This record gives sequence, C-alpha cells and structure tokens, in this order.
Amino acid sequence: MRPLTATSVTSSSFTRLTKPHPTRTLAYLKRPSSSSAPKSLTNKPLSTTTAHRSLVKPQAQTTTSNRNIKIPSPTAATMSTPISANAVLDLIKARRTYYALNKELTISKERVEEIVKDALRHVPSSFNAQSNRVLVLFGAEHDKLWDATSEILKAIVPADSWQHTANRMAGFKAGAATVLFFEDQDVINNMQETIPLYADKFPTWANQSNAMLQFTVWTALEAEGLGANLQHYNPLIDQRVTAEWNLPVSWKLNAQLVVGGRAGEPGPKDFLPLEQMYKVAGN
Repeated sequence: MRPLTATSVTSSSFTRLTKPHPTRTLAYLKRPSSSSAPKSLTNKPLSTTTAHRSLVKPQAQTTTSNRNIKIPSPTAATMSTPISANAVLDLIKARRTYYALNKELTISKERVEEIVKDALRHVPSSFNAQSNRVLVLFGAEHDKLWDATSEILKAIVPADSWQHTANRMAGFKAGAATVLFFEDQDVINNMQETIPLYADKFPTWANQSNAMLQFTVWTALEAEGLGANLQHYNPLIDQRVTAEWNLPVSWKLNAQLVVGGRAGEPGPKDFLPLEQMYKVAGN
C-alpha cells in the first residue's frame, strides 16, 4: 500500500509531500451474520505492524521506522484550545457554496496546504487504508485547469448552450486555487485482494472517506474566511489532469473544490422538516 501523498502545484513549483502511515491499532474484524469470515481475520486485534504484514503486499510496505511513528491522541493538553461540539457544529453550519470568487486569498498558500495536508492525514478510512490523494493547484496552474476544462466542454456542448457553460468556466477560473480529490485505485484493489470477504465494500468505503475529506477541507478553508464551491467535471477531464500534472494512473479523480476570496454572498438554503429526515428510538 502506498504512503499517504499530497501534491501541491504553483506556477513556479511542483512539490510532492509524502507522509508515513501512523501507528495505530485496527478495529476488531467482526464476522458478518450472512457469511463466515476466515479464522485468521476474526477476533484478533491487528497492530499496524501485523496489519502491514497481512493486509499489504510486501513491495508496498513502509519501512520499520515509518511503522513506529506514533501520533498522540488529541487532548486538552495537546490542543491549543479546547473545542466544544457546538464550535464544530457552528463551522459546519457556516460552510456554504460561494460561486462568486476572486483571486484574493485570505490566508497564505502555505496555510492552505497545511489545512489540506492535516485533513488528508487525519480523515478516517476503512482499515486505515488511506486511499485518498490530493492535488492542489494555485495561480497559473489553477487557471490552466479551467482553461483545459473549458476546451474539453466546448467540443461537446451545443453552440446555442455554450455561453452559459462559458460563464461558469470563467467563474471557476476567477478563483485563486483548486483542490482536486482522488482515490488511489491501487490501494483499493490491494485491499480487495487481501480481504476478499469485503471486496465489494472497499470501493464504497473509499468513496465515503473521500467525501469526508472533501467536506473537511471545504469547511476548514471557509473557517479561514475563504469561499469555495465543489465541482465534478470528472471523468471528462481525467486524462488531461493525469497527463498535465504527471499523476499516477491509479489516481481516480472524484471532485474539484474551487477556492478563492469571497466576491459575493451564497444563495438561500432551504431545509426539509427534520420530521422527514430524523427518527429516534429507545429511552
């Protein structure tokens, strides 16, 4: 399994940052009621070392030094300030879709990268598979993405409908950066091969983890005063993105988060009655 990877690009640089797997204990594997799990996978807590021996192909294993790195659990002592549930919920409520963006970042590019890398490292994934991958584009590289997307779309959008699409492309290009979210198919395939009992579940679990990462990055960046909107021009742009930024072919594009200064306000947001969405049982 490959180590966690984040890639950032500016108009003058192309930087890859590699993070090792943290050491942690994997959850017990429970036998589903509908089928019998192999005895080797039931009722045994797997340490990271054991997990790498049993769940990862030998050529994909991390080094001993990487496996021994430990990340402390967040506590009041390790956090700068205690965080309440209400504070987290306030950030979630404040996250909105901003389509009107400009190129004025409210924070430094380095801070944007720090937020993305922290989210990438700490968002959970099933069996700690860490299949999420990210590419961050700033400045001219961000513009290049939306010029390429516009070019691809113009070839397939009817001429009488093009102006609306062109306006959308111009709006995305007006932003300052784009965060592209991927899933590493090599990691997912490896998990399917090593734990065939859950082979049909790993793509879904990976997609869920990727969605959590998208939401976390979106919420965190807007907490810093930025605006953002989430787009999905994959798979139309997949090949161009892979070739232009020299990405592994195993990286499957999932979404594009357009980020920039707020040049307008988000539109109204309606809510369904909670009675239609929520139920509770028990004392």
